[in-house]
Amino acid sequence: MARAPLLQLSNISLTFGGDPVFDGLDLVVHSGDRVALVGRNGSGKSTLLKVMAGLVEPDAGTRVVPPGISVGYMEQEPTMEGYATLGDYAASGLEPGEEYRVETVAEGLKFDPTRAVEAASGGERRRAALAKLMAEAPELMLLDEPTNHLDIEAIAWLENELKSTRTAYILISHDRAFLRNLTRATLWIDRGQVRRNEEGFERFEEWRDKLWNEEDSARHKLDRKIKAEARWAVEGISARRKRNQGRVRALQDLRSERSSMIRRQGTAAMAFDSGPKSGKKVIEAEGLTKSYGDKVILHAFDLSVQRGERIAFVGPNGVGKTTLLKILLGEVEPDSGRVKLGTNLELAVFDQSRAQLDPEMTLWESLTGDKEMRVSGQADQVLVRGTPKHVVGYLKEFLFDEAQARAPVRSLSGGEKARLLLAKLMAKESNLLVLDEPTNDLDVETLDLLQELLDDYDGTVLLVSHDRDFLDRVATTTIAMEGEGRATVYAGGWSDYRAQRAETAAAESQTQSKPDGKAGKTDKGAKKSGQKSGLSFTEKHRLEALPAEIERLEAEIAKLEELLADAELFTREPVKFKKATEALAQRQEKLAAAEEEWLGLEEKAEA
Repeated sequence: MARAPLLQLSNISLTFGGDPVFDGLDLVVHSGDRVALVGRNGSGKSTLLKVMAGLVEPDAGTRVVPPGISVGYMEQEPTMEGYATLGDYAASGLEPGEEYRVETVAEGLKFDPTRAVEAASGGERRRAALAKLMAEAPELMLLDEPTNHLDIEAIAWLENELKSTRTAYILISHDRAFLRNLTRATLWIDRGQVRRNEEGFERFEEWRDKLWNEEDSARHKLDRKIKAEARWAVEGISARRKRNQGRVRALQDLRSERSSMIRRQGTAAMAFDSGPKSGKKVIEAEGLTKSYGDKVILHAFDLSVQRGERIAFVGPNGVGKTTLLKILLGEVEPDSGRVKLGTNLELAVFDQSRAQLDPEMTLWESLTGDKEMRVSGQADQVLVRGTPKHVVGYLKEFLFDEAQARAPVRSLSGGEKARLLLAKLMAKESNLLVLDEPTNDLDVETLDLLQELLDDYDGTVLLVSHDRDFLDRVATTTIAMEGEGRATVYAGGWSDYRAQRAETAAAESQTQSKPDGKAGKTDKGAKKSGQKSGLSFTEKHRLEALPAEIERLEAEIAKLEELLADAELFTREPVKFKKATEALAQRQEKLAAAEEEWLGLEEKAEA
C-alpha cells in the first residue's frame, strides 16, 4: 500500500554567509516514516528541520504540506514570553479540555508543569517544548536532540512512546542507542548534499563508509587520468596542436571536475595530555552520608578509585550525581564520613551547563581570556599544553574556520560550543578528568574520537552521562544512584550494570521465596510486604506500575469519549475529529494490552 506524503521539498537552495547549505535539495516524507537525520556539527541538520517546519525560508524551491496535515517542531531554545508556567506554554496549542495530555507527557519526561517560566532551567524549558510537541500530536514530528537534559529513565519513556506512536518523525540525536532502537531510514547531510538510505541508523556507519570508499576510488581514478593526460599534453601537444585541441579542453574539464570536489571535513585534532602521573590511589571515600533537609543523597557510601579507572555515575535527574562528584572532589563537605584525595592530582572539568563559556565573548576572546591559556605579551597566542600556538591555528584544529574566530560564542551550535569547551579543556595538562554530560550535541565522528582519546588517556576519568552507548564504550565501573541514599558500585558500563542488577534482583527473589526462613522471610511474609515471589525484579516493578498506567489510560479514554460525544464535531472540525478518533483507538488498544499484561503477571505471582 502506498504511503501518503506528509511533506515535500523540491529543489531547495539555501545560502548562509555566502556559503551554500543546500542546493537543489529534493525530499519527500511519508506517513509512518521514522528517520534519523545525521551529519557533522554545522552541516545544517537543524537548519533542514527548520526548513521542513516552515520556520526558515529557502532562497529557492518549494515546500508543500497537504491540506489537513500538521507538522510540529521541537524548539531547541523555546520563547516562553507571556506564559506564567511551563504547563501554560506546553498546553498553548491545545483545545480547551485537552490539557490532560500535557500532564501525561510531563509525568514521563519528569518536569513540573506548575513551575514558573522565569524560574525554569534551560533543561526544563526544553522538556516543556518536547511535551508541547507530543501533546499536540501532529502528523509529522521534527525532533532536534530531544534526549538532551533527559535522564535515562525519561529517555526510556520517550523511546517507548515513539515506538508505539503512529506519528511519523524525523530525529536528530547524538544518542546512538536511541537512534538504533527507533529509526527505519537515515538522512545523511554531507557537504551540502542530502542522501537517503532506507535502513535505520544501525546500518549508517557501514553505508557511510561504503560511499566514502567509492568516492575515494573515483577521486583516485580521476587523479590518475589527469596525470596521464597532463603528461600527454607536455610531451605530445606541440606536434599535434591543431588536431588535439579537444583533448586539451577535456584535460581542463577534468581539472575543473577535480577542483569542484569538496573535501570531507576531517575530525578535530583533539588530544588529552595526562601530564604528570598521579598517585596510584586517586580517591578514597569511607562512610559518606549527605542529606539536604528530608532528602537523603548518600548513606554510608564507600568508594576507592584507582589511577586509570573510568567511573560512570548514572541515575535520575536530581538524585545527587553532581553532589556526589563534588563531595569526592572536596568541593562539598559530607555530613559524615571522610574523603582522601591522592597525590599530585591535576584536575580538568567539562561542565554540563557550559558555564565556562561567556556567550557574548568571541571565540578568540574565550581562549585568550583564559588565565591558564594566556601567553604574556602575545595577544594572538594561546598556551596549549605548555606550547604557544596561534589562536586561529588552534581553533582550526577543532574544526572552526578563520571567520568564526571573531564571532560570538552565542552564534555557535550546541555541538560547536561543546567543541570549544573541549578546546579549552584539552589545552591544559591533567590526570583527573571530570566530564559532566560531554556527549550532548556532539556528532557521531567527534563522539568516536572522544571515546578513543579517553581509551588512550593515562589519567582517571569521572563521567556523568545518560548516553547508554557511550557509557558501554568508556566506563570500567558504574555507580548507580537510585534515590533515598542508595548508591551501588557495579563493574563495567551501562549494559553490564543492568545485567548485574537483574541477576542480583533474581537471586534476592529466589532467596526470599525459600520456605525454610533462612533468608529472613517466608513466602507468606514476602507477600504480606507486597513482594511477589514468583516474579523477577523487572516483572515486580512492572506489576506495581501497571495499575497507575491503566488508571491514566482510562482517564484519557473518558476525556476523548467526552470530546467525541459532540455530535457536530465531525462537520465543524473534521481534522480534530479524525485525530481524536485515532487517539481513542490507540489508547483503547493500549488499555487492553495493559490489562492483559496485568492479569498475566498477577496469575504468575499467585502461581
